[in-house]
Amino acid sequence: MTTTEAGRDVSSPPTEDFLEVPGGRVHLLRGGKGAPVLFLHAAGGAGQWHPFHELLSRGFEVFAPDHPGFGGSDEFPELEGVDDLVFHYLDVIERLGLERPHIVGASFGGWVAAELAVARPDLIGSLTLLGPAGLRLPAHPLADLFLMTPDQVVDALFKDPAKASALFPGEPGVDDILAAYRDMTALARFSWHPFLNNPKLERRLHRITARTLVACPSEDKVVPVAHGARYAELIPQARFAQVEDCGHAMYFERPQEFAQVVTEFLAEADARTQLSGASR
Repeated sequence: MTTTEAGRDVSSPPTEDFLEVPGGRVHLLRGGKGAPVLFLHAAGGAGQWHPFHELLSRGFEVFAPDHPGFGGSDEFPELEGVDDLVFHYLDVIERLGLERPHIVGASFGGWVAAELAVARPDLIGSLTLLGPAGLRLPAHPLADLFLMTPDQVVDALFKDPAKASALFPGEPGVDDILAAYRDMTALARFSWHPFLNNPKLERRLHRITARTLVACPSEDKVVPVAHGARYAELIPQARFAQVEDCGHAMYFERPQEFAQVVTEFLAEADARTQLSGASR
């Protein structure tokens, strides 16, 4: 439920759940009311409800699961690639009883979201890709975070390193280091070879029928903006947007700006869906 606090709209705290699906349990945070939004996170930030989620939940019911092997979700060792994650999220959607949810995916999660929309376009209400990985563009290679020192990772992820506390609050303890290692191990399992891309994806993007927004940070040093532009070029009637003065950790560095771009698109997509349903 949304309330008013000192003239500011705020949402109720999210609820935490563990969803039983084939292969194990999925850690899930959910909050807000309205049309369902399934949020697929990037390589970092699993298991947390961020300001970006809170802003989206003011107008939508947001479901934020952890990918297999990330955050609080089980390992699901039988899942070996992004194609397996597509079927995993089909199970999640079915288990949650979601009917044509909006899918919002960031970076690695954007790649998973795009593959999901390719495989089952009939199940997707709309598609939002935020700085998405997944394409192979030799002229615009992705940065390899696995080879970087912690300081180099911060510099790669943020336009303004001073805002890195949104993703890396305080001095990391042993548990934080182990959790980050687990997340990166899972990322490597799903995307090491070929590195963070599916060379077949480009020629399949024409299958996406959902209304699509591709939004990228202007100063992305991890997934160059050219990747988002290519997605927008190949997905039928996709819309492209860019948020200025922002690095790859987009919804940590500029949560309000990205939330505004996304919520405006989702509200428009929702209104058009309702209008088309009423005219039938």
